[in-house]
Amino acid sequence: MTEIPDTLNPLALAGEIPFDTALRPTKLSDFGGQERINQQLALVLEAAQVREAVPEHILLSGPPGLGKTTLAMIIANEMGMPIRVTSGPAIQHSGDLAAILSSLSYGEVLFLDEIHRMSRPAEETLYLAMEDFRVDVMVGKGPGATSIPLEIPQFTLVGATTRAGLLPSPLRDRFGFTAQLDFYEVSALQQIVQRSARLLDVKIDSETAELIASRSRGTPRISNRLLRRVRDYAQVYADGSLDTSTAAKALELYEVDELGLDRLDRAVLYALCKQFSGGPVGIGTLAIAVAEEAETLEEVAEPFLIRQGFMMRTPRGRVATRLAWEHLRLTPLKDQPELLDVQPYLD
Repeated sequence: MTEIPDTLNPLALAGEIPFDTALRPTKLSDFGGQERINQQLALVLEAAQVREAVPEHILLSGPPGLGKTTLAMIIANEMGMPIRVTSGPAIQHSGDLAAILSSLSYGEVLFLDEIHRMSRPAEETLYLAMEDFRVDVMVGKGPGATSIPLEIPQFTLVGATTRAGLLPSPLRDRFGFTAQLDFYEVSALQQIVQRSARLLDVKIDSETAELIASRSRGTPRISNRLLRRVRDYAQVYADGSLDTSTAAKALELYEVDELGLDRLDRAVLYALCKQFSGGPVGIGTLAIAVAEEAETLEEVAEPFLIRQGFMMRTPRGRVATRLAWEHLRLTPLKDQPELLDVQPYLD
C-alpha cells in the first residue's frame, strides 16, 4: 500500500483523492491520540510478522469519526497486504459474503464497516469463515440441495462498529483483539489539526489549532472538517491569514460555539428547556419538536450532550441539567431542574 507522506499529495490538489483520505495517517506511529491501542495493535501485528502468520481478526469499536477506518487501512499497510472494503448493510445474503470471501488472497485484510448491521444468515457464514477459513456453498434448491465446503485463504477480518452491544456473542468471541476507541483529548486533537494544516498547506499557530481542537467534540473527523471551513473563511474574508480571531469568526458563522455545540445541539437543549420545562420528555417527542429523526438525536446529538453534562437519560425521559440552563442563559424553574417533579412528556 502506497504511503502518503506528510507533504500534500498532489493528487489531492487535483481532486483525485478526497481530503479525508489525503489527511489520514498511514502508519501507527503517525496515528495519535490512542496511544494504548497503538501499543496493543503494534504488538499484535509485530508478533504475527515474527511468526510469519496472518494476524488474528480485529474488532474496532467506538463512536463515529475516531479513526476506525483509518486504523483498518494502517493495519493493511503495516502488514504490506491489500485491503478489501465493504460494509454490513451491503451484505444481506450469505451468498454475498461467500462471493467476497472466496475472492480474497492469502493474508488480505477484509474491512467490514458497521459489522453490527449484517444480516443473520451472513453472520452465520462469517462464523465459519473466521474460525475454519471455509464457507459452505449451497447448490440446488429444495430437498435436493447440497452443501459444498469451499476452502478460502487465511485472511484478517477487521470489523468496525459503533454499537458493539448489538454484536452477538459468537461473533465477538471470534475476534482475537478488540480495541475500544475513546474520544480524544484537546492536546491530541491540536496535534492532528497542526498535521492536517501542513498537509493542506495552511499556516496555523498552536493557539489557533487549540481553538479548533477545543470545539471538535473529541473527534478527529470534526477537527479536520472545522479546519477546512476555517481555511475557507480565511481565504475569502481574511486574505488567507489564519489566526485565532479569524478562526473564532469562522466557527461563529458555522454556528459552532465555544463548547463545540452546533445548531442541532442547541435546538435540542432549547426545546428541552423552553418547550418542555426541562423534561422529562421522550426522545420521539423531542425529535418532533426540533424537526429531526429520533435516530439522529440518539446517535448524533445526545451522546455529546450527555457526555458534556447537558442532558440526562432517565426512566421517564430526557432531562436538562443545570449546566444546560446556564449555557443557554435561561432561568430554571427550580433550584435543581434535573429533579423537577413534573409529569413526563411521553412518546
